[in-house]
Amino acid sequence: MPAANQKVTDPTTLGVSAARPHDAPHLPPPDQDADHAAGHAAAAARRRSLQVLALGSLGVFVVFLDTTIVNIAFPTISRGFGTTTGHLAWVLNAYSLVFAAMLIPAGRLADRYGRKRLFMVGLIGFAAMSALCGLAPNTGILIAGRALQAIFSALVVPTSLALILPEFPAARRQVAVGTWGMMGAAAAALGPTIGALLTEYASWRWIFLVNVPICALMVVFGLRLLRESRDPHAHGFPDPIGIVLVAGIPALLSFAIIEGPDRGWTNATVIAAFAVAAMLIPVFLWRSAHTTRPVMDLHLFKVRQFRLVNAASLIFSTAFYGMLLGNVIFLQTEWHYSVLRAALASAPSPLVVTLIARSSSKLASRIGYRPVLLAGSAAWTIGSAALALSVTSTPHWLTVWLPWSMLIGLGIGLTLPVQSGASVQSLPANRFAVGSAINSSFRQLGAVLGISVFVAVLGTPTAVTAIGAYHRIWWVFGAVGLVSGLILLLPPLRRTPGSAAQVRPAAAPDI
Repeated sequence: MPAANQKVTDPTTLGVSAARPHDAPHLPPPDQDADHAAGHAAAAARRRSLQVLALGSLGVFVVFLDTTIVNIAFPTISRGFGTTTGHLAWVLNAYSLVFAAMLIPAGRLADRYGRKRLFMVGLIGFAAMSALCGLAPNTGILIAGRALQAIFSALVVPTSLALILPEFPAARRQVAVGTWGMMGAAAAALGPTIGALLTEYASWRWIFLVNVPICALMVVFGLRLLRESRDPHAHGFPDPIGIVLVAGIPALLSFAIIEGPDRGWTNATVIAAFAVAAMLIPVFLWRSAHTTRPVMDLHLFKVRQFRLVNAASLIFSTAFYGMLLGNVIFLQTEWHYSVLRAALASAPSPLVVTLIARSSSKLASRIGYRPVLLAGSAAWTIGSAALALSVTSTPHWLTVWLPWSMLIGLGIGLTLPVQSGASVQSLPANRFAVGSAINSSFRQLGAVLGISVFVAVLGTPTAVTAIGAYHRIWWVFGAVGLVSGLILLLPPLRRTPGSAAQVRPAAAPDI
């Protein structure tokens, strides 16, 4: 708007009568002012939504990073505490088991007591327990700290998504969910590399201690940026027996798989663990179907895509987490790489994951999730089989390890982030958070099984038999990854009229 003493163009040259500036202020049309204000408001809203997405995705990145960041330091921690691989496996499994069991109850608590409040509590508690892990004097304290760390991690995941979704219009929520899921997948893939850098240049303890300043900064920004929200209809607490069963069943399976090779598969304790786990599965399903507030909503599994993708997530995560741990240990123990060299040797695979994760999610939204997931499982299987056929005790990183590990990275990038989006794509928007929590739980349960299978297949090899043991590991996990793709080809179950109407959106494409 020009000022009163501003020089203006001579109106006589425009064929209109003159008017002194102070007689008629030069104002823009009212609709132009309104459009200008609306544009500013839209830009501010978009900027805010991206900031909330960045903060929530960083929270997911940090907690999922801790599912794999310990892997690279496994031999170092084992030597420092003088313990076995089987015992130390519980440092990973304790985190994954509690994380999986608490994800869904955490979402319910956030709905009741406030998403922002629980997100802040999760970050602060996660930082405190990370400090406990970093200062742990023995494996017992470290395992206990990891279990407590996982409780607070579980608060971060569903609350972060619940805080992100209201910031985006319905048309852009799929992209937001895809970005959020991509950060979790990238964190899991990058964990060993980041862990190696911290172990090499500081100490394995900084794998945990680094979380403290990161979470502190997130809390500072979160308090200023995030808006509180809650579900006024949320009340009660999810079935506590169901929570115990979600953690107890895989814990029994993990114990049996890890102890089987040493005690013998016919050992009474091992058989009892398998038997009790098998008997508790129908108990859990019955509880979920009949309790007022089940820990897992079985109605969601009436949606075919949700059912199949979660089964695929469980299976592929078993292969992914098992091989991820196996590869970094192989490089250090069989090729005698240092921690840092092993991390750098492993880095190309997670780099591929990071580069293609977002593109693979976009591709899946255009051509469908099933062809992308099938391509991912095929790439994973071919890469795993190639390692089993070509790797020897003599290091050949450039000609053998690099090309096949990059193909494996391609398989991961086409699978993990796509599974995160595909699991909730067939659900209504108001079920995204619980659907994502269930998918994350299945992924963590797969991590427990994968680590347990790795320990069992590896056993206690000698210098002569070690290469053969790792070949078996690559064959086993290559086959498991293939099954995760083939399961998507299962024919639809016979559906009763209206069986999935209460959870399925009107126009959601099937997988």
